[in-house]
Amino acid sequence: MATEPNQHPTSTAQTLHAPWRMSYMDMLSRQQGESQGAKPEPADSAGPPCCFLREYWLNPQSDAANHVIVRTGTEGQGSGGLVMLNKYPYANGHLLVCLGEGRQRLLDYSEAQRAELWSLTDLAVDLVERTLECQGVNVGVNQGMAAGAGVPEHVHVHVVPRWSGDVNFISVVAQIRVIPSALEAMARRFGDVWSEMAAGTP
Repeated sequence: MATEPNQHPTSTAQTLHAPWRMSYMDMLSRQQGESQGAKPEPADSAGPPCCFLREYWLNPQSDAANHVIVRTGTEGQGSGGLVMLNKYPYANGHLLVCLGEGRQRLLDYSEAQRAELWSLTDLAVDLVERTLECQGVNVGVNQGMAAGAGVPEHVHVHVVPRWSGDVNFISVVAQIRVIPSALEAMARRFGDVWSEMAAGTP
């Protein structure tokens, strides 16, 4: 950019404020420290340290605040799991699916547990399609930090609704992804549809 003498160039860059990202970065920093041998902070004084997925499982009274849509089973009664909204979604309506017990690898679960995890994943896909009438769905597992897992100690499944053109110019040019709905509003939509599904409404 050519400028007149003693004149500074004008920047066209704009600032996008996203203060909620700080808690996400703090979480990644804690996990990085744990992976390098730092002593993790315990979730509570009585029990062992655990990730947020395990904490959500152990605290059903906080399901609404944690945007848990579906809970199966109970602690101490064998298996069970959760379907919840991702707090840091890749796309609008991004769900996470996990079992209550945390394992680092899919094959660390028993065959019956893996079957239960995939049954919950089927339910989550059905829930996404009914709630959002999306045109496609991504289903995936990031196993291990090298594969991009944000919570490597508790393997989980991502269920992401997709629409044609949802990765548009702002994502390609500005590396910004727009999430048009608040988590609370999305949780209510999912919750209403789940209530109908659980009641057997077609």
